[in-house]
Amino acid sequence: MATESNATLALRGLCIAPFFDVSNFPDEGYIEGRLCQELAPGLTCCLPCPITDWVYPDNFNTLSDAASWISVVGTAACLFLLLSYAFLPVEKTNRHYLSISIVCAVFFMNFGFIIPLAAQPDQCVNEITPHGMKSSTVCAASATALLFGGFAGVMWVFMRAVSLHLQICWQQNVGRLFMIFAHASGWLIPFLVVTLALVFSGVSFRFGATCHINHANSLADFWIPILLFAGLTMLIQFATFGYCVKVYLASLADNSASTEGSAPTYTQSVRTMSPRHAYRRVRRVIALQWRGIAIVLIIVCDVIFFSVVFVFLDNTVEQVKNTPELSTDWVQCLAIAIAKGGGKDDCLKEGSDLVVSQGTVVAVLFLLAINGLFLLFLLGRWSMVTGWIDLLRSPFSKGNNEFVSVDARYDVKNSQSSYEMLSKDANEVVTSLPPVHLTSTTPTSPRAGTKTPDFYGQTARYEVPSRSFSSPRPPTSPTRNLGGWDASTTYARPVGQGNGTFYEAEEGRFQFQHRAGDDRNPLGMNRI
Repeated sequence: MATESNATLALRGLCIAPFFDVSNFPDEGYIEGRLCQELAPGLTCCLPCPITDWVYPDNFNTLSDAASWISVVGTAACLFLLLSYAFLPVEKTNRHYLSISIVCAVFFMNFGFIIPLAAQPDQCVNEITPHGMKSSTVCAASATALLFGGFAGVMWVFMRAVSLHLQICWQQNVGRLFMIFAHASGWLIPFLVVTLALVFSGVSFRFGATCHINHANSLADFWIPILLFAGLTMLIQFATFGYCVKVYLASLADNSASTEGSAPTYTQSVRTMSPRHAYRRVRRVIALQWRGIAIVLIIVCDVIFFSVVFVFLDNTVEQVKNTPELSTDWVQCLAIAIAKGGGKDDCLKEGSDLVVSQGTVVAVLFLLAINGLFLLFLLGRWSMVTGWIDLLRSPFSKGNNEFVSVDARYDVKNSQSSYEMLSKDANEVVTSLPPVHLTSTTPTSPRAGTKTPDFYGQTARYEVPSRSFSSPRPPTSPTRNLGGWDASTTYARPVGQGNGTFYEAEEGRFQFQHRAGDDRNPLGMNRI
């Protein structure tokens, strides 16, 4: 302990605790990340690294780790959605390339919090210098994932807002050309912007265990582009909402009776559509796209909040470095507290004027980490769960045994139509028996030898079945009713009375039976 204490005192030099003399440290790590102040010619004292340990309470790191663990849950939610999109049928997921791309973007952004949580890297190279992307691969990987995922998320919600605007306001059905344009812009632009940011600005450990972009040139190569697309997204979304409100108000003023229950015809132009028809069309589109609208608003608000807070935090730190007078009260308070055996907690009030409040920074971290859960609640469906249950229960099942009509697959070679049933598993065709044609050898045309079918001139021979105990019987005495049908021998329901009775011969048909001994004309029974 004495040796360590002597080494610490040697590193401090002429600086009072807790500061260190910059001349005792080599030029390694991210040099610009040091927070130093020149107290005298040749004497520059620097605040120990990391800076957040001195300007925020001790629970700041705990809250930052909690946000990282929420990112783990959000990443699991995104992974569930992506696997469902990949392996489940479309009727279970309603997948779309806009939704899949947004989930992928948030998946990358969450990795920016998971990588340092798993690696647990050292934030500092030495007592005063933080790690940068050149000295720490974990820093480079986490910052790249965070920046690329955040920018890609903004681009894809921008594409979704444009798609919705074209469908609602301009009645344009986006197709394959828009899909190609969306993929080219949604992935290529973030790749170019993040590459420029890494080259001209770089990343380092600045706020918590996740690396963020440095101050140099960051406003031009990252913050302005991401805020530009986020602002355009909000403008397009508000323009779409304004059009919906206009259509709704116009539908309220539309009292035309012709549009109450009718729908626009196929040949009717959309521009000449009545206000009520336009409102029904807009309401139908919003009912189908409300999840996408909610995702656009949530992600854009998160990114704008994140960008504004970190730009303000970055500028505050730079003002402290460029204007040391701003931190004079805090430095004096900290030196006095350490000399008296106290700590940083005695000077948090003086240090709060130099940084963004802890609540604001923690809120940004939690909002960025919880986006995966938002996507699960908005894009997830209960049918995905049932689809996975069905897939895990019978991954190799061929489905139920069903009978389908062969008429659905018309065979051109077989011109004779027949009623057939085909088993789904076995190719067994059940057909009707071929018709029997009775022919006669009597020529009926001038040409000799011509045989024509005789369907009425011959009587078919009755063959008694082998296990039949009945035989054909001759008809009984002729009946008096019309058509040879005796109503008294059946269970037909009598319908009327009078000189005769109507009996229900068949379904929907009635037959009149004349009563014996009555000579009245049955056709005149309804005369007045």
